[in-house]
Amino acid sequence: MQHRKIYLLALIALSSFAAYSQDSMIVVKTPPFANQAPVYRVKNIIDIPVTVATVAYSIYGMGVIYNRDPVPQSEVLALQKSNINKFDRPIADNYDEKARKLSDKFFYGSMPAPLLLLLDKKIRKDAGKVGLLFLEAMGTTGTIYTTAAMSANRFRPYAYNPNVDIAKRTRGGARNSFYAGHPSVVATSTFFMAKVYSDYHPEMRNKWILFTLAGAATATTGFLRLKAGQHFRSDVLTGVTLGTLSGILIPQLHKNKDMSKAILSVYPNFQGNASGLTAIYHFNRRSVK
Repeated sequence: MQHRKIYLLALIALSSFAAYSQDSMIVVKTPPFANQAPVYRVKNIIDIPVTVATVAYSIYGMGVIYNRDPVPQSEVLALQKSNINKFDRPIADNYDEKARKLSDKFFYGSMPAPLLLLLDKKIRKDAGKVGLLFLEAMGTTGTIYTTAAMSANRFRPYAYNPNVDIAKRTRGGARNSFYAGHPSVVATSTFFMAKVYSDYHPEMRNKWILFTLAGAATATTGFLRLKAGQHFRSDVLTGVTLGTLSGILIPQLHKNKDMSKAILSVYPNFQGNASGLTAIYHFNRRSVK
């Protein structure tokens, strides 16, 4: 229940990102012939309903998977590590509460992290559009994750561990192993930030640093979930993959194709005693909404 409440509060906070006022933005005047195409295109008639539906379903799904009925003790005691595939089996011996709590910090901290994008003037000008895309990415991740958890009913590694208190092993949430939601959410958030910042700053040379940081945060969260005995290796790999795809593909699918048709013009500029070069991007003149 706590996860559901915090997830809901985070999404509500991020909704303010999408509704961020642009009235106070600095307007940069450009030559009339230089049509500046937006970085992303959003079709409100499609994206808003999709975002609302996926976010609503995610919240509903969180309520379902974190409020499961307790598992019968006899069923837990009958679990055998030998029935776990060889790739995942070693994780059944893991259990660390400190690692679990630390992974929670990455999880909860990653959700509002994209608000940092507002510090950039270019992105801040499109705050509403970028915010909507982020909510759509998070809604997509949440929908896939909760659907998978409700369908798979896979026991977490600690459910197999005889050294863990039986009261914990029999909790309803012990069936939420597949797939790993924490690293999936962290991946969605951090890779979304890296992707968006890169798209708004195509001239940036060291984009790999942003994606490396996103990967490091995601990998750390995944490692902590393994150490805590919350998920198996296959759960984490699945979560990381799907979360990363959501964080990158949602912005990519909305990227304005006109940006790729920009033409760079460079010509000499002489004004009084000063001289130099002027560079101007000429974008496709097709109307952009």
